[in-house]
Amino acid sequence: MPCEADPETTEGELPGLLPSGLRSELIAFRRDLHMHPELGNREFRTTAQIRARLEKAGLRPRTLAGGTGLICDIGRDSATRAANGGRRPVLALRADLDALPIPDTKTVPYRSTIPKMAHACGHDVHTTVVLGAGLVLADLAEQGLLPNPVRLIFQPAEEVLPGGALDAIECGALDGVGRIIAVHCDPKVEVGRLGLRVGPITSACDRLEVRLAGPGGHTARPHLTTDLVTAAARIATDVPAVLARRADARSGLSLTWGRLETGHAPNVIPQHAELSGTVRCLDLHAWREAADLVHAAVDEVAALHRAKTEIDYIRGVPPVVNDAEVTGLLRRAMAARRGRYSLEDTEQSLGGEDFSWYLEHVPGAMARLGVRPVGDTTRRDLHCGDFDVDEEAIAVGVELFTAAALLDGNRM
Repeated sequence: MPCEADPETTEGELPGLLPSGLRSELIAFRRDLHMHPELGNREFRTTAQIRARLEKAGLRPRTLAGGTGLICDIGRDSATRAANGGRRPVLALRADLDALPIPDTKTVPYRSTIPKMAHACGHDVHTTVVLGAGLVLADLAEQGLLPNPVRLIFQPAEEVLPGGALDAIECGALDGVGRIIAVHCDPKVEVGRLGLRVGPITSACDRLEVRLAGPGGHTARPHLTTDLVTAAARIATDVPAVLARRADARSGLSLTWGRLETGHAPNVIPQHAELSGTVRCLDLHAWREAADLVHAAVDEVAALHRAKTEIDYIRGVPPVVNDAEVTGLLRRAMAARRGRYSLEDTEQSLGGEDFSWYLEHVPGAMARLGVRPVGDTTRRDLHCGDFDVDEEAIAVGVELFTAAALLDGNRM
């Protein structure tokens, strides 16, 4: 559906713009996080930094049970009434905290100081945006200008299947919440712009581990062995092809391998081999059938080479399916801040996102936040060591969220 915005409004019609002093502080905060990345469920320093800044603003964040991640209410009395059945349920703003286990290859002053770890997916930006929005909204609440309670959710372990969202939900992150919104950095979208889509915007994502076994032997006599190198190679190439013919092509079911390990010497056929990869799917119904299809395809190809299989199919996350009304809220908020021409349609991707677990409980929407510098034609992608953002995106995200919180008060 096209991103047809409401009539364009001016920034002056809504409070909650980002003050210049706070803008500089948030850029420094993001750079500090970028220099000190932490993996999923180990975000202790990140959690402490967020907590300290929220408490400095007079807020009362609550750390999640695992020791990483926080929940913080803005307008706590209103939030409490909402949780107890009040008329105004909470609007939640969600951020994810964890980094990736890959090296930072950039040459910038804020390059990661932790070997083989980097914020290569923009979670440092997501965190900074929600923090900044919370600080601005807290100030508005003090002035009596916040019409509806807001909850900040800083969740751990988005990159760890099945996702830290489940832990946050178990800790009460959605208690009293009526709607939830989030952004995800998109290096294909120019800074100052926002990509929106009603319906599925990401795919399901599962993890697959395959272990092969068989009698090895001398490479001079492969007929007396189970040639696991060949078996592993055929599974790597043939199983995705088999799946392409057994699943509806419209479902987007896709198996991509990320690791294949076997053997130690050039003249020895090994006794063990391992493959691991991800299974992604655009369609919820096909996702529910994917595990059985993958198991059957792996076993059939392995049997042709007399290889014994042990398969671990680790269920990950369903697709993120954006609610039409909440997507409309983000559309109106962005139009109010940056004008209707800052909006663009975005496609459904094969990336996975555990934001989908929240949407199993409450309506919500995720938008794609432009982070590509204006005029920059360099191709940078998520999950790459050279990933970086135009930090103007922080101000865009903060003002998007503050506008959404203010406009959310107008709902029926």
